Amino acid sequence: MRFQGKTVIVTGSGAGIGRAAALAFSREGANVVVNSVREETGSAVQRQIAAEGGRAIYVQGDISRLEDVKGIVERSLEAFGTIDILVNNAGIVLGGHPHDTTEEDWDRTMEVNVKGAFFMIRQTLPIMLEKHQGTIVNVSSVAAQKGLKNRFAYSASKGAVLSMSHAVAAEYVDQGIRCNVVCPGTILTPSLQERIDKAPDPAAQKAEFFSRQPIGRLGTPEEVAEAILFASDERAAFMTSEVISINGGMII
Repeated sequence: MRFQGKTVIVTGSGAGIGRAAALAFSREGANVVVNSVREETGSAVQRQIAAEGGRAIYVQGDISRLEDVKGIVERSLEAFGTIDILVNNAGIVLGGHPHDTTEEDWDRTMEVNVKGAFFMIRQTLPIMLEKHQGTIVNVSSVAAQKGLKNRFAYSASKGAVLSMSHAVAAEYVDQGIRCNVVCPGTILTPSLQERIDKAPDPAAQKAEFFSRQPIGRLGTPEEVAEAILFASDERAAFMTSEVISINGGMII
């Protein structure tokens, strides 16, 4: 097993990409810290891991709140003694164009997607630095690499995550810590399905999402999870500050 004995925090792991990553890490032997703001979804993932014979705890928390982040890290240390891998996956997607994005939507997007990742990195780095070893994987988006309509604040936030990741990698490359980025394209997660279902014309909305993907389909959470695991694997120990773009050809 690739991650036997390792401890990983996966933020936003109650559903979608985070859930798929949490389950995949567990199946490869990792101790998993499941995090979600929604107790019902996070606890369900923790129970599934336990039912499969894995080790996991669930910690409810909003990563945009520093006290919640401190609680996630403290609970992780209480349960497993250390933190080896941090996966910053939690994020929100609020639509909006440059001319009509509200200040409230801009601020909330930056609070979760950027400040939340910063808080998690800042609180886990001392643990990794003490043992001179650790891996950080930040989930950005193809929106950080390609212009997308109606995703102004989201694109800006994911661009910040991308740049922040390069800065972390440069800062700690000589201290045993790697930081890489995964940039998914359009992935069929529960949140995306909900946006499709709530659209005035769900069929047209689904067709629009499909049209983005030259490969002819949407991605799956499990496919992105495999990229996250690869970036976390010690067999990729020579890789840092790298961007893995898994986007179905969106940037061709």
